Amino acid sequence: MPATTASATRVVSLVPAATEMLYAIGAGPDVVAVSSFDRFPAEVADLPRVGALIDPDFERILSLRPTLVVVYESQDDLIARLDRARIPVFHYRHAVTGALAQVTDTMRQLGDALDRTAGAETAAATIERELDDVRRAVGARTRPLTALVFGREPGELRGIYASGGVGFLHELLETAGGQDAFADIPRESVQVSTEMLLARRPDVLIELRTSAGEAGTVDAERAVWNRLSALPAVRDRRVHVLTDPSLSIPGPRIAQAARTLFSLMHE
Repeated sequence: MPATTASATRVVSLVPAATEMLYAIGAGPDVVAVSSFDRFPAEVADLPRVGALIDPDFERILSLRPTLVVVYESQDDLIARLDRARIPVFHYRHAVTGALAQVTDTMRQLGDALDRTAGAETAAATIERELDDVRRAVGARTRPLTALVFGREPGELRGIYASGGVGFLHELLETAGGQDAFADIPRESVQVSTEMLLARRPDVLIELRTSAGEAGTVDAERAVWNRLSALPAVRDRRVHVLTDPSLSIPGPRIAQAARTLFSLMHE
């Protein structure tokens, strides 16, 4: 991309995880617009929205005169239009393997692209050190068999999706000291029946819900799992329903997410 001074840099991000990375490396002042789904950090609340993965608003992006647009590498049509407009593009790659390492690699790449190398290195190295701290805390502890659920119909035990044996959530769970209940299925997302759960018999069940909801709602959703009373996680009261969105975003809060999962499985 053409060299630009910091004051002239104008970044549009269509990737919430990358937006968090931009702020983490000190490039927050350069961000002029974000996707429809960006919620963090708080500074993005008042920024213009330019669509998302499936509905990017090219004309709006163009009107903002960006010097760099961060896109998903799968957004071929948008990338082609930006290329024709001679607007530099940063291709965000969704990693299936090496997903945690990809977070800090991407932060460093963004730092190089935006002349924020020092800030990126500091932020990335801090995350790597904190993840290593979690791994050391796990040490030789027994790894509880854990089902990490991230999708389910509200109030029902239907439409259940859990982490499989690859991908960001799987790596996060393993780093935090869990044994993934569906590690033998080499997919990021596994559609799970109640029969499968009963057969796997997880010691811990952690459910990530995308909406915060009220405390009563969270309690009610946790209680739904009581219908599987034969499940060790239910029997031993080790079912956890979490609403913190950072737990499912492969961004700079991954070490915090790993510590949260560690505490649920080991403390």
